[in-house]
Amino acid sequence: MNFVTVSLVTLLLFALKEVNCLHKRCIQCRSRGELGSCGDPFPYNVTEPDSVIGIHMVACPSGWCGKLLQGTTGAFRTDDYGTATERMCLQRPPSDYEERCAYTMWNHKKVYLCFCNGDLCNSGYNLKSFPITVLCSAFIAIFYYFT
Repeated sequence: MNFVTVSLVTLLLFALKEVNCLHKRCIQCRSRGELGSCGDPFPYNVTEPDSVIGIHMVACPSGWCGKLLQGTTGAFRTDDYGTATERMCLQRPPSDYEERCAYTMWNHKKVYLCFCNGDLCNSGYNLKSFPITVLCSAFIAIFYYFT
């Protein structure tokens, strides 16, 4: 392989990464207590939710997903109701475009809210891929090692 072939493969990897970024989904569900299907940590593999009642994988145009935990701050006794967990697609990203979790006010109640950016990122398992430049560099290094 020559420099032109390596360049074309690198360009193809960049194009595939961009196409993948255009199609982002979020887990959408809500449940309360330990027996709920939307609990925290998420009790299912991200490939299973379509077959579980009450859990949906929805397209998310903003690319930002959220996870909201309500009842973790003593607002009600956990033995009466349990912690409510809700996972959703956010209409807009946070103003600073930062992924984070923090206590905040939501509908006049103190809740724990997490923001994340990525396909099915609110499933609870943060499977960040390596940056494309690292993958390309590794590919080129392996190519030159074996030639």
